[in-house]
Amino acid sequence: MLFRRTVLAGFAALALLPLAASAAELPDLGGKSVVVVTENAYPPLQFIDPKSGKAIGWEYDAMNEIAKRLNVKIEYQNTSWDAMIQAVSDGQYNIGMTGITIKEDRKQKVDFSDPYMRSQQFMLVRGDEKRFTDAKSFAEIKDGLVGAQPGTTPFYTAVYEVLDGNEQNPRIKLFETFGATVQALKAGDVDVVLTDGTAGKGYVDASGGALKLIGGPLGTEDFGFIFPKGSDLVAPVNAAISALKADGTLDALNKKWFLDYKMGE
Repeated sequence: MLFRRTVLAGFAALALLPLAASAAELPDLGGKSVVVVTENAYPPLQFIDPKSGKAIGWEYDAMNEIAKRLNVKIEYQNTSWDAMIQAVSDGQYNIGMTGITIKEDRKQKVDFSDPYMRSQQFMLVRGDEKRFTDAKSFAEIKDGLVGAQPGTTPFYTAVYEVLDGNEQNPRIKLFETFGATVQALKAGDVDVVLTDGTAGKGYVDASGGALKLIGGPLGTEDFGFIFPKGSDLVAPVNAAISALKADGTLDALNKKWFLDYKMGE
């Protein structure tokens, strides 16, 4: 029930999106080519299917539907999280998607779409973890280690809401990808990873009991697609997001990826 409440709480945020124009009123971008970059490390938003080896997920389905309705041709490329925002800001890609939290400091480099999802962060731990049950009890374990990607919302949450506010705290071990933090957790190299409930649920479902989520939510974040500053794609994509919300398409994707889909099955 914890997972379902978390996911459904995220769905509720979609109601915050403005009511939309119908699909018939969306702009036709005339087959424009658009390069979308992602990380493929954030299930169920985007990840590599362990069975087929193909890149799939909620964001792929949503972006493909947006492309169809706006009449654009999508080319997907891959990069690491730490390079993504700067690369989009520099115009190397037209759109970035990887569950990117809408933050004021990031708006100085890139433009954001309207939020398409709201998420809450939780503590992801090994399934047999009994030393702590929440952020407070974890902080009291002096040798407990957090795995995080530098510059991400989970990193700053770990620093300022779980630990002591010191960004150089040696209890935080840095990794290049979110997937690497989870592998370190499984291997016992770190003791906790902070993740939003959607990605966390995907990893827990795929772990066969090796992982679990604990404690209450540590923060709320809205996700948006990113664009180079001044991009003429922002308004059409926002209109498409609103249309997908209005006609139930986003609700269908939520059900498909957060309730029905089972990692590895």
